[in-house]
Amino acid sequence: MKILLVGEYNRSHKSLKEGLLKLGHEAQVVGLTDGFKKVDIDIEIKHKFKSGFIKNFKVLIYKLIKVDLHSLSVKKQIQSLKQQLSGHDIVQFVNESPFLCLPKTEMDIFDLLTSWNNKAFLLSCGTDHLSVKYAYEKKFRYSILTPYFENRLPKTSFALGLKYLEPDFVKLHNHIYNTIVGVISNDLDYTIPLMNHPRHLGLIPHAIHLDDIRFTPLTYDDKIVIFHGINRTNYIKKGNDIFEKALTIIKEKHPNKIDIITVEDVPYEIYIKAFDSAHILLDQVYAYDQGYNALEAMAKGKVVFTGAEQEWLDYYHLEEDTVAINALPDAHAIVKKLEWLIANPEKLIEISNNARAFVEREHHHVKNAERYLKIWKTS
Repeated sequence: MKILLVGEYNRSHKSLKEGLLKLGHEAQVVGLTDGFKKVDIDIEIKHKFKSGFIKNFKVLIYKLIKVDLHSLSVKKQIQSLKQQLSGHDIVQFVNESPFLCLPKTEMDIFDLLTSWNNKAFLLSCGTDHLSVKYAYEKKFRYSILTPYFENRLPKTSFALGLKYLEPDFVKLHNHIYNTIVGVISNDLDYTIPLMNHPRHLGLIPHAIHLDDIRFTPLTYDDKIVIFHGINRTNYIKKGNDIFEKALTIIKEKHPNKIDIITVEDVPYEIYIKAFDSAHILLDQVYAYDQGYNALEAMAKGKVVFTGAEQEWLDYYHLEEDTVAINALPDAHAIVKKLEWLIANPEKLIEISNNARAFVEREHHHVKNAERYLKIWKTS
């Protein structure tokens, strides 16, 4: 088969592409690079108005005449690439707004790409209308909107998520869902809002390219090394503030039993190497399931504090604290879990081995590519 993967989010499409290639299919990813992570893609759509004077100029033009130069630029680039972006058996969009354009432009681009190719599918990966609506209605016990509800961040800080509740984005959502064959979710945070939706084709977990990730058995001497990677843009939303509070407490209580490594806003290739010497990785708190960074760390054999809620345990038939540690939005709860590991370092080895086995079983990029192919062919 020939597959076009549109957009990138936390290597979801890159890893899937690598699995598809392994199975003998043709696949390519087209999209913007994924922020500071600088994930490689095959056909890059240039973000020409990202910073400095040219960004300010774009903002000014939009204020004056309501023309978004970024949207115009992206659509023009897509049109110029028609030959490369046509004739695929499958086109799959990483989410409802993969190019960060105005919703009308996203709709135009969606229509172009679906008209140039055969079957169209959507991946529920990252924020979209239904997941944001579910969180906004407080149906989750906690979510990425929790800091907004608690007035710890202004509404403007959640603009990229809350935009999906605006009428133009609701219109885009409806248009996409009326066109696609179906939508596939890739973790429980996106699956739960899609439960019983007629367009939902099921959950296929994040694909992780395990051939490139070496498992290193953990060894323990006298100190536990804790790694905390900070994305400053999402500092509050990911719960980095809660992790830092927990680290302050644990450092004061057990100064001779832990070492802490902190990095901030580094490209993916640097980030993935920075935690090699750690036993524990602090990922995020406002999630029910793991994202890409957590899963890659688990594949390396790290003990990861991340989303591992009861819904996730039930889905995969797991026991608590055996594969990953559920990081609640409560610094003292995180401290309690860290102290449990400090007091029982043998658990680090056990969880490390279980984590690698879990990722191999549920997230292997080739196995998951086979799952996508089955849904694409039978839907």
